Amino acid sequence: MTDSIESLITRLNDLSVIEITGADAASFLHGQLTHDITGLKPESARLAGYCTAKGRLLGSLVVWRGVAADTLYALAKTDIAPALVKRLSMFVLRAKVRLSLTDMPVYGVALPQGQAAPALDGLAPSDLPATAPAYTTLHSSAAAWIAAPSADPQISRWWLVQTSESPQALPAEADGSFWQAADIAAGLPWVVAATQDTFIPQTLNLDLIDGVSFTKGCYPGQEVVARSHYRGTVKRRMAYGLAAPAEPAAQLAGVDIYNAAKPDSPCGRVVNAAAAGGSIHLLLEIQLADLDAADFRLATADGAKIAIQALPYAIAA
Repeated sequence: MTDSIESLITRLNDLSVIEITGADAASFLHGQLTHDITGLKPESARLAGYCTAKGRLLGSLVVWRGVAADTLYALAKTDIAPALVKRLSMFVLRAKVRLSLTDMPVYGVALPQGQAAPALDGLAPSDLPATAPAYTTLHSSAAAWIAAPSADPQISRWWLVQTSESPQALPAEADGSFWQAADIAAGLPWVVAATQDTFIPQTLNLDLIDGVSFTKGCYPGQEVVARSHYRGTVKRRMAYGLAAPAEPAAQLAGVDIYNAAKPDSPCGRVVNAAAAGGSIHLLLEIQLADLDAADFRLATADGAKIAIQALPYAIAA
């Protein structure tokens, strides 16, 4: 990565922003998502899941408080954001809350250690730190900055969400695949249209990366998620792998994973995929028992070999 602004900023068209407003906005989301939203502080965002009654994920979201009172925002994948707004709105009932899909642009800003954020015409807050814990949130007059998880300690990553009514067109937008690959390397899963209603939170490691609270109380699917946690019945987890380039990475979410030694049936699925650095970066949901021994293959039993890589956190049962 160079010091050129071209290498630092990319428009993330695959992410959209949902706005949640009203006196009951926080309590409503608290009752719908897997994490504590009423306790969310202005200086922090939270990763959370949205589940069916059977505990299967319909979405993964990053939620933070806006500057305005009784306003929250959530990042979600663009291909599911409208459906999330529609479904969540069905459960508003008498609550004083309104959900809407915004057109706020989302950017990824990657900063080598020690490099200050570019001025960006006042979008960057004056106190933006060189490094910050994941999900640290800061606000400028026209944008929210949220620290994204990073597998590389030499790189600080920030989601930049322009919250003003007249957003700026930022210069030198790069291909977003490198940013998506960095999400994958960090072990950050995003539910997309192809994987909705497929995984429970634990199989995407949400409980390992502070995406689930087991003390917050009820939400759709809570009994299933809690039972898996307290009974120790989680047998599948999410791993990170690299494969040789095959079909377009954008089409790989939900594709089967095989163990070449047991070719008769798939042993897992692709969660997310991105092409970067001459490889396909994959998050894949697999059996824990297979993690250290299986010869994983993409799409077919004789497909591209998947080399398992270390995640920046331990995968636990």
